[in-house]
Amino acid sequence: MEAKLSKASRALNASPIQEISHLAQRCGAINLAEGFPDFPAPPHVKHAAVAAIAADLNQYRHVQGICDLLAVKMKQNHVLDFDPLTDFVICCGQSEAFAATILATIDQGDEVLIFDPAYETYESCIILAGGIPVYVPLDPPYWTLNVDKFMRSFTGRTKAVVLNSYSPHNPTGKVFSKEELEVIAAACCQMDCLAITDEVYEYITFDTHKHLSIASLPMMKERTIITSSLSKTFSVTGWRIGWACAPTAIASAIRNIHIKVTDSAPAPFQEAALAALQSPPEYFSSLKADYVAKRNFLIKMLSEVGFQVHNKPQGSVFIFAELPKTCLLSDIDFVKELIEKAGVAAVPGRGFFHGDCNDQTQQSRYVRFAFCKSNDTLSAADQKMRSCVGK
Repeated sequence: MEAKLSKASRALNASPIQEISHLAQRCGAINLAEGFPDFPAPPHVKHAAVAAIAADLNQYRHVQGICDLLAVKMKQNHVLDFDPLTDFVICCGQSEAFAATILATIDQGDEVLIFDPAYETYESCIILAGGIPVYVPLDPPYWTLNVDKFMRSFTGRTKAVVLNSYSPHNPTGKVFSKEELEVIAAACCQMDCLAITDEVYEYITFDTHKHLSIASLPMMKERTIITSSLSKTFSVTGWRIGWACAPTAIASAIRNIHIKVTDSAPAPFQEAALAALQSPPEYFSSLKADYVAKRNFLIKMLSEVGFQVHNKPQGSVFIFAELPKTCLLSDIDFVKELIEKAGVAAVPGRGFFHGDCNDQTQQSRYVRFAFCKSNDTLSAADQKMRSCVGK
């Protein structure tokens, strides 16, 4: 029956992150692989969802108030004016918002630039649309933008640049500097390309680093599509409430695709989104402080068992660490052994690298750990890894 499958479906591989998570579940391992919190969502957000369910808000629904609040936040945070009636599309998570954006903008043979290393979803959406992913490698160990490599990646077929979880970046935790974003923006204007962003970690930045949307740079609002969601900021990755924000004509196309594919995002959780988006400033401050403590705890443990953490995460919920110098295993073999012997799951770094690289060995030396876990979970992982790793 495989002959009946589409070429696009046959071009996609199983998600290595989900495979690791399933293996961790079967083995009873602590899951530091997948980026979902194992602690409760904020009480005021949960109460809003429960109230919506109790009120029987169970049918297809579009909650315009979400768009109204997002327009206010765009103005407050980025000095960007968007029309809440026309420029926002509520979707089933950032993943659907991104997929609908790609289907609305990318034709067969269009090339789309992605910064490498990268989360797996972007490539899959581009392939399904008939586009061609073109990877632009960031320079390790601090994952800086190499301007020459970036500019050489453009061709006459380049349609868009994807800023993949870019500020901060998944898996590295890097926050792109304003200077780097200015280079990317200038290239998009010069080459007449779209910028498609994933800004799900926009509120999870650390120390002095801040999220800057490329749409706020000169000449970029009219060529940028922003995607984001509630998932990471409010610890509700399973609720699937996300959105796209774009110039009116593009937003209309995204909305048409969204309606044809899923019709509407989950109704009760749209109501809860109203409460989430009206959270007081103290909520966001507390969120950052909690994640800084978790980040520092995990960095300390990884460093003490021999990992090399060159790039202290400037944001996101991940640490992209290089294996101990004394470790002769590849990232894949190390992760399997970590699950089996220590009972802790992480993600082999190789799954985030896609483009050609002169140093393939280097790609097999990284492992991603998620620290969006409870303090009890992190402490348990600490004890298990110290008993197994670095001996």
